[in-house]
Amino acid sequence: MASVRQRLPSTTALRTLLAVAERGYTTAAAESLNLSQSAVSKQLLGLEELIGGPAFVRTGQGMIPTEAGKIYLQQARIAIKAMEDAALQVARLKPDPKALRLQVLPIFGDRWLLPRFADFTGKFPDIDVQFTTFVSATQAENPDGIFTFGVAPPAGEMSSYLFGREIALVGTAGYWEKIGYPDGINDLAGAVMLEHPQTPLHWSDFASAAGSPDVKPRHTIRFGYYTMVIRAALAGQGMALIPRGLIADDLKTGRLVNPAGLGYTSDFAYWFTVPSGPRVSPTLQIFIDWLQTTSRDQCETA
Repeated sequence: MASVRQRLPSTTALRTLLAVAERGYTTAAAESLNLSQSAVSKQLLGLEELIGGPAFVRTGQGMIPTEAGKIYLQQARIAIKAMEDAALQVARLKPDPKALRLQVLPIFGDRWLLPRFADFTGKFPDIDVQFTTFVSATQAENPDGIFTFGVAPPAGEMSSYLFGREIALVGTAGYWEKIGYPDGINDLAGAVMLEHPQTPLHWSDFASAAGSPDVKPRHTIRFGYYTMVIRAALAGQGMALIPRGLIADDLKTGRLVNPAGLGYTSDFAYWFTVPSGPRVSPTLQIFIDWLQTTSRDQCETA
């Protein structure tokens, strides 16, 4: 048994494993974990020593989990979730608890929520917010609120629309200069499209909305994670269809450019949903009010 215990990774190593798998690169994982890239690489190397082999295969399009990595990823999700459940249950033992458990889509948390969350913690420092990105079959408690991306909120649940219907076709200024700034969809036949197959934001939707369903880009590069689509666009590798809310800061700073306002209105959007059950607590209502105000302010200034 002692030898087995010696091969157990730390929670930091498990969180690093999950972050690298989700974001595809150690640099992106480091940003999400608030660690240096060298610290992330060190955690990953230590974990691979415990595994006895590589957890990922390094490719030109990111880091892909090996078979051993997939096994550890599956169990890491369970282990981290169990610790989060325990922490929340302990927090709720206190009288009048001010704790919230929020289930967050990784791309939404990375690109929109966390960059703005310092405003919430600054205004309400006594509220303990715990984030999770998945739900296990053995989860002891349901989240207080869930961020979703879909056509409409689940029936019977209280939901708030945040943003997401306005989709912009974007690329870097350098990319548009290379292929020529387009005035319309017909000018994009020689461009490279960046897509995530499982995310319903595709060229075909844009082309149909523009009334030119037969126009196609020269080439389409598909990624396993939508985060990688955005990063590839920021790296100047092509153009991508992205909800304006996820890239509002990039558009303002010019890191990404939306030529001629090209884009379309999608049926899909980001929502915040409160599962049906007990009434909304005062603590959750404070968060909902802040969330609605923050998303509304963004829509007015985007």
